[in-house]
Amino acid sequence: MQKLKLTEPIINKEIKEEVVVENESSEQETKELKKTKKETKMEKSKEMLVTDLPGVGAATAEKLATVGYNNLMSIAVATPGELIEATGASEASAKKMIIAARSNLDMGFESGADVLEKRNNITRISTGSNVFNTLMGGGFETGAITECFGEFGSGKTQIGHLLAVNCQKEDPSAVAVYIDTENTFRPERIIQLAKGAGLNPEQVLKNIKVARAYNSDHQMLLAEKVEDLIKKNGLNVKVVIIDSLIAHFRAEFIGRGTLSERQQKLNKHMHVLSKLAYMNNLCVYVTNQVMSKPDQFFGDPTAPIGGHIVAHASTFRIYLRKGKKGTRVAKLVDAPNLADGECNFAVEEQGLRDIE
Repeated sequence: MQKLKLTEPIINKEIKEEVVVENESSEQETKELKKTKKETKMEKSKEMLVTDLPGVGAATAEKLATVGYNNLMSIAVATPGELIEATGASEASAKKMIIAARSNLDMGFESGADVLEKRNNITRISTGSNVFNTLMGGGFETGAITECFGEFGSGKTQIGHLLAVNCQKEDPSAVAVYIDTENTFRPERIIQLAKGAGLNPEQVLKNIKVARAYNSDHQMLLAEKVEDLIKKNGLNVKVVIIDSLIAHFRAEFIGRGTLSERQQKLNKHMHVLSKLAYMNNLCVYVTNQVMSKPDQFFGDPTAPIGGHIVAHASTFRIYLRKGKKGTRVAKLVDAPNLADGECNFAVEEQGLRDIE
C-alpha cells in the first residue's frame, strides 16, 4: 500500500505531462493547418493566370492587358461594362470572368483583426511640419485620397511639391507622379525643397514623372496610365499628385444643363484614383478650387467645387487659408479616424516651418 502511495504522484505527474504535450502538439497542428491553408490559397492564386479564366483566350488576354487588366485582381474588381468595353465580349462572358477571378482570389468578408494587420503596411509621408504631421496623424496616408481646397496662394501647390520630395526622403527608390492641369509644376521649386531636405536635387527631379493634362479626358487617361508605370515599368510610385483636380471639368462643363454629365465623369475619375491608391498602397493628393457662396451672410462663404461627389470620394479633406503675417492655416475638415482640428505653419524656401 505504501508503494502505491509513492507511485500515485508520479503517475499523476506523468498524466499531466502527457496532457500538456498533447495540448502543445494540437496547437502546433492547428498552426500548421492554418499555414497550409494559407499557402494553398497563395499557390492557387499564383497558378491561375488571366488566360485560365473562362472565355479568355490569347487574343482576349492581349486586349485586357492593353487597357491594364493584366492580373486576376484587376479583373475581379472590374465591372462587366468595363470588360465589355475592353474586349467586346458579351455580358454573360464578362460576368463569368469576374466570378471566376473572385472565386480564385477568395474575395469576401474578413475580420477586423485582418484589416488591422493590412493597415500595418500603410506609410505616412511627412510634411516637414510637426504640427501639420500631428494634425494628419503622422503625415499624408498611403492607400487614400487626400484633398486640399482653398483660394489661390493658400499653399495647395506647395504641399504637392513638398510631397513629391519628401516621399523620396523616406524611401530613396520612391517615385512621384505629378499630373499638372494648371501649369503650376516648377522644377526650380523642387530643387529648393530637395536642398532643404538634404537630398540630391538632380536625383529627386529624375524620380518625379510629370505630365501636363490639356483637358478632362486627357487628365483621366493620365490617371489610368499610372498603373502602367507601376506594372510595366516597375516604378515604385508612392504619391500621385493632381494639381488641380477640377480645373478642366469646371472650364468644359458650363451651366446647370451639363452639371449631371460633369459629376458623373468626375465620379468615375475619383473612383479610378481611389482604386489606384488602394491597390498599390500609394498616396493620392488632389488640389481643389473653391467658390464663394453669395447667399451666406454669416461665417466663411468659401466652399469647395465638385459637390458631394468629391467630398465622399476623398478620404481626408483639408481646408487651407491664408493666416496673419504670411502664414497659412490648415484645417482638417473630414477624416475617418482623426479629430477635426487646425494648425498654423509658414511656407519657406526650404519647406514648411512651424509657427511657435
